[in-house]
Amino acid sequence: MKVSNRPVSANSNEPFNISEYLVPAREIKQAGQSDVSFDGLLQRPLLLKEDLKDGCGGQLWPAGMVLAKYMLRQHRSKLVDKTIVELGAGGGLVGLAVASGCEIGPSPIYITDQVPMLSLMEANIALNNLSTVHAAILDWGTPAPTSIPRHPDVILAADCVYFEPAFLPLISTLNELLGPDSICYFCFKKRRRADLRFLKLAKKALQVTEIKDDPDADTYKRENIFLYSIRSKPGAIATKDDNL
Repeated sequence: MKVSNRPVSANSNEPFNISEYLVPAREIKQAGQSDVSFDGLLQRPLLLKEDLKDGCGGQLWPAGMVLAKYMLRQHRSKLVDKTIVELGAGGGLVGLAVASGCEIGPSPIYITDQVPMLSLMEANIALNNLSTVHAAILDWGTPAPTSIPRHPDVILAADCVYFEPAFLPLISTLNELLGPDSICYFCFKKRRRADLRFLKLAKKALQVTEIKDDPDADTYKRENIFLYSIRSKPGAIATKDDNL
C-alpha cells in the first residue's frame, strides 16, 4: 500500500533505487473512487480516490482497513490533545478515517509519504473536506521535516512491511519519531517469509507488542494480518547488521 514499499525503476532518483523485479507482484485493481464506512463505524462514508499511475501506494490495502477499524473502535475518544502522524500513508486511508471518526484536536493529523503520493493525499483531504489533516513528504531513513511534530504522541503505520530494502530506513524513522511517551500502531500483512525479518529487526531496536484487544483479530489473522504497538526502547538504535 505504501509508496516507500512499492517498486521503483533502476534509474529512479527516489530513495530506494531498487529494480522492480525484486518486488513480488500484487493484485492491482483499476483506479477510481471508493467510499468506505468501515462496517458502519463512520456515520458518513470516507471518500477515497485511488490512483495507481504513481505506484501501488495509491490503492487501498487490507492492513490499512484493519488499522483504521481498530482505531475507530478502540480509540475513538482517546485521541483528544494528541499529536498524530501517519507513515507511508499512500492515499491517506488511516489518517483520514481517524480524522473523520475519532475525537481529535486541536493539533492536526499529519499524513506522510514520498513525493509521488503528495497530490493524492491532498486530493483525498479535499474530497472529504478535512481541514484537520495536513499532507507532508517524509522519506524513511532521512530526517523528518520540521513541519511535523518531532515526537508525535501517536504514529499510525499500515502495510509498510513489503519492500525489504525499506525495512532499515523504516526502523530508523520510527526510532527518530518515537519519543518516550509516543506509541505507534503498526499493522501489516505477511506475504513472504522475509517479512518476519522486519519484526526481528524491529524487536532489536524497539519495544514491539502484539495488540490483543481487537475483536476482529481472529478474522484478520487468518489472512496473515498482524497488529502491533511499538514504543521506543531507551538506548537502542536501528542496526545495519544483515546477519540477524
